[in-house]
Amino acid sequence: MSDSRMEQHGDDYKLIFEKEGVYLHTNAKKSNQDTSIPGFIRIVERAGVPALEWSPLEDAGRNAPAVLYSKKDGEGGEEDTNFDPGYEPDWAVISTVKKDREPVPCRETGQWSFSLPLSELYSLRRARFSLGRNFLVLTSRGGHPLPPLHFHRGGSRELLRTLSRYIVLDQSPVDGRLFLAYPQDPNALSQSFDKLHLFDDGGADLVSRFIHDPYATTFGGFSKVTNFFRDALRPPDSPLHPRDTRNPSSAPQLDEEPGFELITCGVELGPKPVVSRGRPLDEWDVFLDPEGRVRDPERVKELVFRGGITPTLRKEVWKFLLGFYPWNSTHSQREEILRLKTDEYFRMKMQWKSVSEEQEMRNSLLRGYRNLIERDVNRTDRHNTFFSGNDNPGLALLHDVLMTYCMYNFDLGYVQGMSDLLSPLLFVTQNEVESFWCLTGFMEMVHHNFEESQEAMKQQLLQLSVLLKALDPELCDFLDSQDSGSLCFCFRWLLIWFKREFSFEDILILWEVMWTRLPCPNFHLLIACAILQSQRGELIGSDHDFNTILKHINELTMKLDLQSTLRGAEAIYLQLLQCNDLPLKVQEVLGAYVPSSSSSDDDTPDFERGDTRSPPGQSQGTP
Repeated sequence: MSDSRMEQHGDDYKLIFEKEGVYLHTNAKKSNQDTSIPGFIRIVERAGVPALEWSPLEDAGRNAPAVLYSKKDGEGGEEDTNFDPGYEPDWAVISTVKKDREPVPCRETGQWSFSLPLSELYSLRRARFSLGRNFLVLTSRGGHPLPPLHFHRGGSRELLRTLSRYIVLDQSPVDGRLFLAYPQDPNALSQSFDKLHLFDDGGADLVSRFIHDPYATTFGGFSKVTNFFRDALRPPDSPLHPRDTRNPSSAPQLDEEPGFELITCGVELGPKPVVSRGRPLDEWDVFLDPEGRVRDPERVKELVFRGGITPTLRKEVWKFLLGFYPWNSTHSQREEILRLKTDEYFRMKMQWKSVSEEQEMRNSLLRGYRNLIERDVNRTDRHNTFFSGNDNPGLALLHDVLMTYCMYNFDLGYVQGMSDLLSPLLFVTQNEVESFWCLTGFMEMVHHNFEESQEAMKQQLLQLSVLLKALDPELCDFLDSQDSGSLCFCFRWLLIWFKREFSFEDILILWEVMWTRLPCPNFHLLIACAILQSQRGELIGSDHDFNTILKHINELTMKLDLQSTLRGAEAIYLQLLQCNDLPLKVQEVLGAYVPSSSSSDDDTPDFERGDTRSPPGQSQGTP
């Protein structure tokens, strides 16, 4: 059989292009089925409708490949779920995996084959990483990425040239590896924008949906974030990315086979600086003036960021870091604050304590909060002596504080995960009232994480993608090739600030470091980057697929070294700031650049403008 064929005809079928040696990488369990399947990639016309198709070698004689992401019943292909995530199953990012993604319009044959009408193709991404495998990731207009296609024998250039006969492939100025697909008909262009709706599930509690169907929930939203960003893409004929007007359908200029050009978006990073940690803050009175005001709050924060706080001082210093006491308050003022806050707390507590059982039966919202709190309290940090055993007073305090928070914040109420945030506060303060008001201060920082819309979580995952792409495009390519470019496995990290990843003792240090908001408010994203980079050798250097990547990340819990992670995160921050051409999107994540009101009205993305203003402390030079 020839390696490729062009222009074969049938009654209702026309083969335009065919290439052998294109491997589809699945996520099926290795013991049941190969994860790398050799096959053919084709461009065909069926009744005049062009489509991109792939089928395995075993189906070489068939002309109707069709179904995406599904298997015949009873044929295996189930995912490996027999692993211990190290914590309660309903907090696992993946606990049960099913092949139930919503397919694009296809005919069913029960194979890994797919047939995608070119009108449904939204984008394609081409890349190469150090293992030497070249691949394409296709995404449909529904936001669903197809399994990566690896070209072991070349042919991607010819494929894209043939595709350009039917659609316009417009190279993104943000990422030279990404091409957006547009119809050749210019009148249809207006219908092509914003087809990839990121996280458009809307209205449901994403956290609770993890419990019932983690796989579908995760990929219902997060699979649409495939390492490119809607606000960083431009339509064809953009003045910043002009197309040849003499030949608007001309194919993009692609590098010769074999291999692709490795593009790093123009970010050239220098070496990571060496970072050292300091001693914990072990003196407090020296920072207070005679009336009790903190003389130099910024110096206190710097010391806490560098080394944390000695355990004997935590109870006092945490109340300043979390806003219970103002930094400039005197001893007498703090006594008055405590008195007023105590009265306010118990007034709110009495609101729910005075509700009778009969009243609660008619209050489904309060009843729901109570049931969820009781369930979560009974499994929160039970290994800690403060919360272990039955009839533990620590559990009663945990329950009462969370119920009272529902009275304090009616709009948010209680969301799973908030018990994880409270337990260290209660452990350190050993006081119901103080732990409550410290919780309110903590929630001021993270309450957006728990809101029903999940907009803050979506934004943080996008920002994490921005940072990782600038830091390690090779790792991004690898994750993309294994259908993991969404970084969905970082969801729990960001939701509850790594509470399940580190030991209880380490979390006390980590949180007080992050509460300083140094060196930037998004330091938690840099911590996530440091963890991912620390695992790059294990990820890229092993035969990982989608499931084993998630399994590996989940199994990191309680195995990470906090101090090396903090050093790595700070080193990443300094490394990025030392870059002379740091894109504005990265600077914004780091807090080094705040868009002006005029620039916020400009729809042109920062990456695309090429504007790379210097971070604080760096000169911009003379225009």
